[in-house]
Amino acid sequence: MKEKKKDRDQIDDAEKKGNKEKVRELQKKKKDQIRAARKKVEITSEVIEKLNDHRQLYDKARQPLLEGLTSNYDLELFLAAQARASEVMEEELKKYPPNGQIRVIEFGRYELDTWYSSPYPEEYARLAKLYICEFCLKYMKSKTILKRHAAKCVWQHPPGDEIYRHMAISVFEVDGQKNKIYCQNLCLLAKLFLDHKTLYFDVEPFLFYVMTLADSGGCHIVGYFSKVLYSVFCLTRSRYKVTNFSTDFLKLEFKAFSYLLQRVALYIVDCGV
Repeated sequence: MKEKKKDRDQIDDAEKKGNKEKVRELQKKKKDQIRAARKKVEITSEVIEKLNDHRQLYDKARQPLLEGLTSNYDLELFLAAQARASEVMEEELKKYPPNGQIRVIEFGRYELDTWYSSPYPEEYARLAKLYICEFCLKYMKSKTILKRHAAKCVWQHPPGDEIYRHMAISVFEVDGQKNKIYCQNLCLLAKLFLDHKTLYFDVEPFLFYVMTLADSGGCHIVGYFSKVLYSVFCLTRSRYKVTNFSTDFLKLEFKAFSYLLQRVALYIVDCGV
């Protein structure tokens, strides 16, 4: 670490003095050092055997052994990032002491207080605060992980066909069989705001109609209902109550679309299609 700081100081000094040649020379030297330090490691059978023994002994109770699987340079970077993430999580836990269930979620630009518990995996369900990508609905443990995910996430709308649009409001039809993980995550998220909800994982037989509000950043989820179980998602109340879109308008828009959808379905049945 001291050597890294020394190299950084030398480059900074050269930049301040305006010595461009010296800066390029020091940067090239640093790149060569990093390239040499990150030289590919040959994983031996001894390392694999040691790794397997450690896994059998501790399973998930301890972090897997990483020595011998990558270069010391990469390992040090990973451990430093891991330690930093742990510090951030500890600071957040001070704000939201754990009480056995998720109390707050960070969803897009909003922090939402939850109303009920939801059957997330145990390691997530015991967190006081959960971070959720507002586009793909992947759930994460810390803001650092969410930021890294957001930088790579290519989704900007639900994974289905846009079947309705009025101004900035759209509805996407998402097939539970084709997009199982997304629909399961949607149900888990909804359960945080709905008391009597039993559909979480068996989503294959259902079609989900996800309502979104579009802006320059993408299509943001407002609510949803399924083909069988009608359920207006409570984010319509908790998330957009301070915007120009009233709750009553959003619900009316959603109910009107649901009514039209049912009429189309009845028409297809009557025609024998």
